[in-house]
Amino acid sequence: MTVGTSADAVESGRAADRPRRAPGRLRRLTRRDKTVLTLMTGIPTSLMVVFVWVPALASILLSFTSWDGIGLDSIKWIGLRNYRQIFTIYPQFWPAVEHNVIWLVALAAIPTPFGLFLAYQLDKRIRFSRFYQGAFFLPVVVSSAVIGFVWELIYNPDHGLINSLFHTNNPNGSYLDWVGNPKLNLWAVLVAASWRHAGYMMILYLAGLKSVDPTLKDAAAVDGANEWQAFRHVVFPALRPINVVVAVVTVIESLRAFDIVYVFNKGEHGTELLSILITNNIIGEASRIGYGSALAVILLVVSLAVIIPYLIVTFRKERRA
Repeated sequence: MTVGTSADAVESGRAADRPRRAPGRLRRLTRRDKTVLTLMTGIPTSLMVVFVWVPALASILLSFTSWDGIGLDSIKWIGLRNYRQIFTIYPQFWPAVEHNVIWLVALAAIPTPFGLFLAYQLDKRIRFSRFYQGAFFLPVVVSSAVIGFVWELIYNPDHGLINSLFHTNNPNGSYLDWVGNPKLNLWAVLVAASWRHAGYMMILYLAGLKSVDPTLKDAAAVDGANEWQAFRHVVFPALRPINVVVAVVTVIESLRAFDIVYVFNKGEHGTELLSILITNNIIGEASRIGYGSALAVILLVVSLAVIIPYLIVTFRKERRA
């Protein structure tokens, strides 16, 4: 008993001599912790710099040059010539800008509200809601190139589904060329893009609706508000953070649209987009890296000019609220 008591006393004395950590005080990082944190933050940052920022800055610099992509010694500094030619004598530029604007308006006006409608209905936990979610979200999971290929088969003027159903594939009679007719093909490809975009918006809004406090709806019902009034005055204002995300995603999707259009008809005959012009100039038959870089910079500036002011106004409203 004496020996045990003495050992306990010695251990208690050692514990008392150890420096005590203040409550709430974090311990110092060990060398191993610093190494792990460095790897966790350094690798993604390095990849972001190498694959995003360096190409972006290189594109900005190359937009002031003339370069065919063969040898660095062939790069010639020409100042603003590329931009002047794009805005004045490039015949495909302004139609492409117009098509991108139409693309943005169409996505914002049709599939985005439709996605909100689907999300609101599915949030009611109707029967087979899981099945409906999967069915509407399927186009988002599938590659845009695959969607473009599928719709190209549907719109095929000779053997496509639509012309076969409505008997509009007779060259000597009623014939609709969905792919080659400039009056039809942009709207035809927008249907395919809207089909995909609606599923994307549905998932975003469904996630937002799950975060809405159900007691707000109950309070609105107690006050005598019908379903539309409750949605308009209670639910939709509560979705403001999601609306910011939806607006940014819609702008980005409309400006970077490429896969569906390129598979559909390579962006020709009335479906020209800025992304198509960039690709054709950089990796086309006559490679003009400087010209394509100038178009990419214009697309970047347009994207930032649309997104940044909207975010500033939205965040200011949130702070005031």
